[in-house]
Amino acid sequence: MENKNNNNKENDNCQLPIVNCQFKAQMNAEGKDVISLGIGSPDMPPSEKTIETLCQAAQDPNGHGYMPYVGIPELRQAFARWYKKWYDVDLDPQTEIQPLIGSKEGILHVTLAFVNPGDQVLVPNPGYPTYTSLSKLLGAEVVPYNLKEEDGWMPDWEQLEAMDTSRVRLMWTNYPNMPTGAQATPELYARLVDFAKKRGIVIVNDNPYSFILNDHPLSILAVPGAKDCCIEFNSMSKSHNMPGWRIGMLASNAQFVQWVLKVKSNIDSGMFRAMQLAAATALDAEQEWYDGNNANYRRRRALAEDIMHALGCTFDTAQAGMFLWGRIPDTYNNVEELTERVLHEARVFLTPGFIFGTNGARYVRISLCCKDDRLAEALRRIREKI
Repeated sequence: MENKNNNNKENDNCQLPIVNCQFKAQMNAEGKDVISLGIGSPDMPPSEKTIETLCQAAQDPNGHGYMPYVGIPELRQAFARWYKKWYDVDLDPQTEIQPLIGSKEGILHVTLAFVNPGDQVLVPNPGYPTYTSLSKLLGAEVVPYNLKEEDGWMPDWEQLEAMDTSRVRLMWTNYPNMPTGAQATPELYARLVDFAKKRGIVIVNDNPYSFILNDHPLSILAVPGAKDCCIEFNSMSKSHNMPGWRIGMLASNAQFVQWVLKVKSNIDSGMFRAMQLAAATALDAEQEWYDGNNANYRRRRALAEDIMHALGCTFDTAQAGMFLWGRIPDTYNNVEELTERVLHEARVFLTPGFIFGTNGARYVRISLCCKDDRLAEALRRIREKI
């Protein structure tokens, strides 16, 4: 059987090129204390109320059986309240919401539900590698569309309008964008919905970063008529510091949700009831909790910006999300020349932008999911060695 993996495929756990993860682990095993600024896994805990709900619900002797594929009503209703409160989007908790075991699971389920082998899928370049790797794994033809710095990392509409999209079934979008941190606008979402309707395709908007260093969370589903042609993912991993819990969701029209549910119900089972109840508690958090979480990210962001400056990289200060994306100096032949130097001389791991696509070839990404003291130490090493 053909091996479809390559060195650009991200490892499921560390979200970095597999070969580099192994090399970094080897250096740590040798006592070299590599500081990783690559992984995007929040290292802060969810709210205390969330953990208390989990502990209390886990003690229920009747709460340990199989759960429904559609999720418990309490969780679906909490997602609906969350979308109304923060995005001003009305969702029917009975028919328009599907809880997921993490949104990465949803990428698989949506692709299986909507795409046949040989169909085409539009994927952003740069973008989350799983959009590409899973599409290829399932036999779809990946068609990249450009995001470029000179366009504010927005879609190249001239390129898209000129495309033959007769075989395209899905278009993946992701804002606030990973890896670039570019933020969506209502105008962008309206244009995407219009494009989807004219071309007869489905937009899948991946929206897990909208509460991180972003004062105005947006949803593509706020556009009138968007439910007819759009699916939106959201995740509690980033917004509520719950990456290991594996709780996400998708929202769309009732028919699309049923098609996804048909696939999902043949692949996995429902989530532990106590986790769903705890997630519902987390979703009811007030503004103060998000503000406190973002205060931590702002301190870290300031350190990450100092690291970028120390490396001679340039970046957009308006970025949102839990990463900082920067362009490397022209003095380097390629991004690996910089990242390898930083790794070997300063013992700091940075994510090279090429793993997100060819348009990331001269960029690096710094994760803010690192304790303040370790970020400060990384800055000290880089200033000293680079």
